Amino acid sequence: MAYNFLNTDEASPASLTDLCLTYVSQNLECFCVKHPDGSLCLREAVLFPQELADQLLAKMAIEGLLNDSTVGVFRNCEYLRLRRACIRTARISAEAFQRALCPHRLLELDAARVNADLTITDIIQGLATNKHCQESLQRLVLTGLTTVEEPSQHRFSSLQGLRSLSLANVDFYDSGLADVCSLPRLESLDLSNTSVTNLSPLLGLRKRLRSLTLHQLKRLEMSTAQLLGVIGQLDVLQHLDISDDKQFTSDVARQLLGQPGILPALVSLDVSGRKYVTDAAVKAFVEERPGMTFVGLLATDAGFSDFLSGEGNLKVTGEANETQICEALRRYSEREGFVREALFHLFSLTHVMEKPRPDILKLVVWGMKNHPATLNVQLAASACVFNLTKQDLAAGMPVRLLGTVTQLLLEAMRTFPNHQQLQKNCLLSLCSDRILQEVPFNRFEAAKLVMQWLCNHEDQNMQRMAVAIISILAAKLSTEQTAQLGAELFIVKQLLHIVRQKATQGVVDATLKFTLSALWNLTDESPTTCRHFIENQGLDLFIKVLESFPNESSIQQKVLGLLNNIAEVGELHGELMVQGFLDHICSLLHSSEVEVSYFAAGILAHLTSRGEEAWTLSLSLRSSLLEQLHSAILKWPTPECEMVAYRSFNPFFPLLECFHTPGVQLWAAWAMQHVCSKNASRYCSMLLEEGGLQQLEQVQTHPQTHGDVKRLAESILESLQRHRARTGQPAHTHTCRRPPPQQPHRENEAP
Repeated sequence: MAYNFLNTDEASPASLTDLCLTYVSQNLECFCVKHPDGSLCLREAVLFPQELADQLLAKMAIEGLLNDSTVGVFRNCEYLRLRRACIRTARISAEAFQRALCPHRLLELDAARVNADLTITDIIQGLATNKHCQESLQRLVLTGLTTVEEPSQHRFSSLQGLRSLSLANVDFYDSGLADVCSLPRLESLDLSNTSVTNLSPLLGLRKRLRSLTLHQLKRLEMSTAQLLGVIGQLDVLQHLDISDDKQFTSDVARQLLGQPGILPALVSLDVSGRKYVTDAAVKAFVEERPGMTFVGLLATDAGFSDFLSGEGNLKVTGEANETQICEALRRYSEREGFVREALFHLFSLTHVMEKPRPDILKLVVWGMKNHPATLNVQLAASACVFNLTKQDLAAGMPVRLLGTVTQLLLEAMRTFPNHQQLQKNCLLSLCSDRILQEVPFNRFEAAKLVMQWLCNHEDQNMQRMAVAIISILAAKLSTEQTAQLGAELFIVKQLLHIVRQKATQGVVDATLKFTLSALWNLTDESPTTCRHFIENQGLDLFIKVLESFPNESSIQQKVLGLLNNIAEVGELHGELMVQGFLDHICSLLHSSEVEVSYFAAGILAHLTSRGEEAWTLSLSLRSSLLEQLHSAILKWPTPECEMVAYRSFNPFFPLLECFHTPGVQLWAAWAMQHVCSKNASRYCSMLLEEGGLQQLEQVQTHPQTHGDVKRLAESILESLQRHRARTGQPAHTHTCRRPPPQQPHRENEAP
C-alpha cells in the first residue's frame, strides 16, 4: 500500500512530503468548501501527482481523519487520481465510498477493518459500477470486515481483474469460495480465520494460484488426507500458510512435510503453531526444494538447528534466537496470538541487551499499534519497551520512535487502568529522563494518567517514580495545562497526603522531594490550585515540614518555592499574615544558604508589596521585615548556578513599581539579574519580549528609586543591550517559577 509505517525512518527528520501531508490532512477544512451534504471539496483545483493522492488518502485513514466529510475531496478524479487506495479503519458510509472512491481507476484497495457501515457487498457493488475497475482492480484487502448480508450476495466474479484477494477474519463461507475461485486471474488468496468448511473449489485455481493463506481455518471439515489432496494439486503454488495460533492438534503439518514431491514450486511455507513439527522433517523438506526462502516455525518444536537459524538466505520465524523472533514480529504483526508469543520470547532476550536497538523497538511498537485492546500483547510489549529503553539505552533511540512508543504506553494505561502489572511496566518505561525531557508526547494526558494511578495505589517504589514523573511533566506543561491539572482537587489532596506521611515518619527521601516539586509546579500561576492547597491545610503541613527538617536546605527551598506561588495570589495574603508563620519565614531569610534566603525573601516581598492598607498585622513588624529584606539581599553572594527557572517575568513587574518599599524592588531586580546573568540567551530574550526594557528604564530614572535598586537595574540593562547587539532582537514584544530540573529515580528491575 502507499503508506507503510515500518518503512518510515524515525532516526531521520520527517520528510517534507510527510510533513506536508500531515498538515494538509489535519487542516483539510482550511483548503475546502462544504457541499450541501456536508462533504468537503478543495477550494482550488490543485492537480496532485498520482502517488501523492494515494499517500494523502492513506495518511488520512491511518490518522483516523477519513470520514464521509473528508473523503469528499477525492470525488474529483481529474485532480486527485487514486490508484492504490488505503482506507484502513476508516469510518465512511457505503454512499460516501461509492461517490468518492469508486469512480477512480483503482489498481488496489485496502479496506481492512473499516467500520461496520461499509460491508463487503457495498464495496463489491460499488466497485462494479465502474467498468474500468472491473478490469483494473488487481488487489483487494477486506481483512476484518463485518458482514450483515447473505454470503450469496458476495459477487467477487464481477471483478474480473483481481489477482490478489484477502478475506482474513471475515464471516466468509463455502458459497462465496466457489464464486471467488471462478476469478480468471486470481493468483493470491487469504482465507485465514474464515468459516470455509471445504476447500475443494480451490482446484479451479490449480493452474494459476501462487499464494494461499489458510491460517486458523476454524471450521474446516476436511480430513488431513482430503486437505492435502486439494493442496497437492495446486501445481504452481509458491507460498503456503497453514499456521494456527490456537494450538490445534491437527497433524497436517507433519504429514505435509513428510509427503515426498508435494508442491515442488514452493518457496515459502508457514506451519507456525502446528504440532508434531521437527527440525529433521523441515530440513528434509527444504533440501528437496532448494529455492525456498522462508519457513514459519514459531510456537512449534522446530527451528533450533543451525540449518534453521534464519541467519542466511532462508528466513525463519521461531523462538530459538533473536533473528527468528524479529522475523516473527515482522511477518505476524496482525496476528495477536503470534505477536504475543514472539514478544514473550523477545522479553527474555531484552534483559541482556547492552546497546540501543531501535530496529527491535520499532517491531514492538508495530505489535502494540495493531492490538491496542489485547491485554497480553500490551503486557508483553510494555515489558519489552522497558528493557529496550532502561538506563542509557533510551539515549540511543530516535526521538520520533520514542514519541510513538510513549503514546502507545499511555494508550495502554488508559485502556487497562486496573491491571497493576501493566501500569507498572508503563510507569517504569515513562520514568526515563530522555523520554520525559526530550521526547514529544501528550504530557498533559500522561500527567493525568500517572496521577490517577498514584491515587489508587500505595506501592512505595512505584509511588516514588510516579511523583517523579508528575513533577517533571508538570514543569513541561503550559501555564493553562498546569492550572487545569492542579485544579483537580483529588490531585492536590493526594500529593499533600504523601507529604503528610513523610513528615509524620520524619523521612527525607526522593518521594518527598519529588512530591514537593510537583506541588511547587502545580501551584505556579494557578490561583485555584493555591486555594485548594490552603483549604486542605497545606500551609500548616508545610510549616510542620519546615520544623521537622530544619537542616534540609533542599526541602526548605522547595517548600518556600511553593509558598512563593501562594504569596503571589493577593486574595490569599490574609492566610499568610500569621505571626508564627512570618517569624518562621523571617528566620529562614537569614539562612546561610542563598537559595533558601532567596525564596523566603520572595514571600516577604509579595506580602509587603501591597502597601500598609493591605497589611493586617502591626506596621512596625512590616517596617522591620522590609529592613531585614533589604539588608539580607545585599549580603547574598552570587550563586554558582541557576537556582530557579522562570517562564515569565510578569509577576516581577508590579514589584518593580513599589518605589516606597525599596526592599521589594530590590528582590525583584536581583531575581531578574540573577537569571539573566546565568542564562542570557533565554532570559534576556524573554525580558525584551515582555517589555522589560521599558520597565527597567523607568525604575532607573525614577527619582524615588533607591541606589541599590538602580545599580541592579543598570546591570540588567547592560545585559539586555549586549544581548540585543548580538541578536538584533527588538526591545519589545514562557513559562513561571519552576524548580531546577531533576533526574527521575527509575527502578532498574525487570517488570
